[in-house]
Amino acid sequence: MNEFKEAKDTYEETPVPAELGERVQRGIRQGRARRAMQKRRRFFTGAAACFAVAVGALNLSPTVAAAAAEVPVLGGFFQLLTVRSFTDTNADRTVEVEVPGLSGTDFAQEIDAQIQSRVDEKLAEGEKIVSETKAAFLATGGTEAEWAQRDTTVKVDYDVKSQTDTAVSFVVNSMVSVASAYQEQFFYNLDLKEGRELTLADLLGADWATVCNDSIRAQMAAAEDPSVYFDASMGGFSTVDEGTEFYIGENGNPVVVFPRASVAIGAMGTVEFEIVK
Repeated sequence: MNEFKEAKDTYEETPVPAELGERVQRGIRQGRARRAMQKRRRFFTGAAACFAVAVGALNLSPTVAAAAAEVPVLGGFFQLLTVRSFTDTNADRTVEVEVPGLSGTDFAQEIDAQIQSRVDEKLAEGEKIVSETKAAFLATGGTEAEWAQRDTTVKVDYDVKSQTDTAVSFVVNSMVSVASAYQEQFFYNLDLKEGRELTLADLLGADWATVCNDSIRAQMAAAEDPSVYFDASMGGFSTVDEGTEFYIGENGNPVVVFPRASVAIGAMGTVEFEIVK
């Protein structure tokens, strides 16, 4: 057995001769890369049985192709993974999905279940919007050929905003191209050490609402064109509350986020304000 291992190690450590053809060299490099990947996967599988949760999550739907991304471990055995990644196209629309999942703790599994439920809900809503929009398009004189030329994408993806050894902040985005107003974001700011969601009070202290309100009003007033913002008398910004969405930036500051047309003209899109205490 030792002789076999020594021979195997010698083979794997032997440099690729320069005179070999590029195609052969590439094949050898790819083979070695696959073996290295398999070793890493075996290590992580043996290191923590809790990672089996991620494997189970890959089979949430028989219609999707799963892809586990190589993302650094967060907070010990707490992992943020891409567990559903696929594109599905038919005559009416294209569905593009890349969504995260969490593994490692009971808290992680609770958040993961919430994410997957929301994603399924948004995909169903998107399909319905496309179907209704197409029906209206055809009813008003449009043709199947003309519909085929339109962008009819239902998309769900995510952005990791920041991560440390003890916290991660990311956003799940959903959109439907045929309905510009239909864009939603779900924000996750997670304390990995304590197993809970972070709040603005955690980041800014007991007077968090005042800190946010003062900062937002100051930024609106200092804008190049303050008139793009709606004040309270116009049904716009009045105050933040516990339902106000935010993410944590790379510098650790919270960034408060308002949906399109809620505090400013629609052309502004989603509006963000970084809060510095």
